[in-house]
Amino acid sequence: MMKNESGYHIPVLLNSSVEGLNIVPDGVYVDVTFGGGGHSRKILENLGENGKLFAFDQDAEAHENAFEDSRFKLIDQNFAFIKNYLAFHGIEKVDGILADLGVSSHQFDSGERGFSIRYEGDLDMRMNQSQELTAQQVVNDYEEDRLEFIFKAYADIRNARLVARKIVEARNEKEILTTTDLIDVVKLLTTFKKENQFLAQIFQAIRIEVNQELEVLKQFLLAAQELLSPKGRLVVISYHSLEDRLVKNFIKKGKFEGEVEKDFFGNPQVQLKDVTRKAVVPTEEEIEVNSRARSAKMRIAEKL
Repeated sequence: MMKNESGYHIPVLLNSSVEGLNIVPDGVYVDVTFGGGGHSRKILENLGENGKLFAFDQDAEAHENAFEDSRFKLIDQNFAFIKNYLAFHGIEKVDGILADLGVSSHQFDSGERGFSIRYEGDLDMRMNQSQELTAQQVVNDYEEDRLEFIFKAYADIRNARLVARKIVEARNEKEILTTTDLIDVVKLLTTFKKENQFLAQIFQAIRIEVNQELEVLKQFLLAAQELLSPKGRLVVISYHSLEDRLVKNFIKKGKFEGEVEKDFFGNPQVQLKDVTRKAVVPTEEEIEVNSRARSAKMRIAEKL
């Protein structure tokens, strides 16, 4: 898999996502998932000298990739709080917001962060290293019922109850502290042919719980809708169906579940227009260069 100069992997859907912002040269834009800075650099290439770009990233390692540009500001915070921190910098409305969700390839490849089934490391999985809750605490402290819910709701694991019970039985004998410990406990609960997929689902569910990813996404989408100026664009790249479903429903219905609300005359009460109609996916050529792009889906909305 190819990497850029900073050691981070090539940004997913780079050109099409930035094109989707429909950039106005003197506009104000936000990249809420800075990472290696690839999307931010591309946005800056399209901005004039009076344009502004704010970026968010709560991972301290990502801040090592910050670059000097008078038009650019990197904010060390979770993007759920985008509205508050932009207000602190005097920004009430923006012309475009881009979000590339999920864990960065750099985080997956840092074995000590505990995100990947491929590497030995502590069960951590925190995107923000200063937060208290870790994967170790989820695995060793959560009640069996709660673990079952996480595996079922966040990864659609069919034998979620059995997985939860197996973890509780194992931790009663010895704490589950590393990625290898967890893999050894659960890997026999599926066939060898499907082992990697099953383990990836287990890790995904725990990661989502540790970082409260779905709640953060909901907070972000609500704030983004308020922040956008008329004709402003929202571009979101997601990597699993839970995220994509939330984004799709919010764009189309203005809510995360249920039917769209209508006024007295039957007109839909929505603030966003669906620009893409259906999710944009990477080309085969991009997937060959960047395998992380394989599961990506991008949706674009415009503020009415």
